[in-house]
Amino acid sequence: MRELLLVAWCALCCALPLASWAGRPVRVYEVDVEGQSPAALQGAMRQMLVRATGRRESADDPALAGLVNDAAKYVKSYATGPRGESQAVFDGAAVEQAIGASGRSLWDRERPFTLVVLSPPRERAAEASARSELERVAAERGLPISLVPLTVVDAEGNLLPAEAMLRAAERYGGDEILVGRGDAQTDADLQWTLYTRSTSNSWSGSLAAGIDHTVDFLVPQQASAVAQTETQVRVRIEGVTTLADYTAVERLLRGDVAVRRANIAAADTSGVSFDVLVRGGAAGLEQGLTGTRLVRAASPGDFIVYRYQP
Repeated sequence: MRELLLVAWCALCCALPLASWAGRPVRVYEVDVEGQSPAALQGAMRQMLVRATGRRESADDPALAGLVNDAAKYVKSYATGPRGESQAVFDGAAVEQAIGASGRSLWDRERPFTLVVLSPPRERAAEASARSELERVAAERGLPISLVPLTVVDAEGNLLPAEAMLRAAERYGGDEILVGRGDAQTDADLQWTLYTRSTSNSWSGSLAAGIDHTVDFLVPQQASAVAQTETQVRVRIEGVTTLADYTAVERLLRGDVAVRRANIAAADTSGVSFDVLVRGGAAGLEQGLTGTRLVRAASPGDFIVYRYQP
């Protein structure tokens, strides 16, 4: 009987697709601008560089000064935004090539849709003010967010388990959830926790700090353009023996922002093999999975091996 169940499990694994990372595309290269003067376009270029790289320091990075000085050269067209604002539309391909040539890294245009929850909930006016500040900073950093009225505590005021919050986020179409707890009257020193499918991270600070630290956490480490290349690798994960294990492993892989696609290649009674398309190849995958329940193991042959630790 046990053998039959194992065979059924393996067949089911091979039939189940592993979803690609469910990020949302960000319109990085369309920037609000006041006029078309050189100074206005240089300011817009600085904003765009922060969005494109995910790094605040990019606005004044000496390595990117040439892009700022020649901002007008990279403008492809002008447009009107959804609220009637004037926008400069930069040539994304040319900008990305210049950023790569400078030795700086890009942040993928598809980014995790982050649901933000403030606990306790705010009154209407306070909520509107908080939403405006959160959306302002998120737009500057290039992070898609939505402030939502989710319940994140139980009847006694204790935080719900991370798994429960992530399931709730998924029902809203979110990839992760950012929770800010504290004084609803000031929003000056909130206790923030970011929950992703692979890990969690906590800090304290203002509304702006909630977004800033989230982006700082998500943006890949500075690397060369070569390290940004998407590469397909074969990954063997040992210790996956049940459907529950498979579901947990799926969440961990989907939570790695470097993973673009992962498909099951084979399954047996002790593990599963995936063909994974990942930015930065094996090194990028290892960086993203550090600190999770997937632990790197000895890798004989030409594939990578991890062990799942429930």
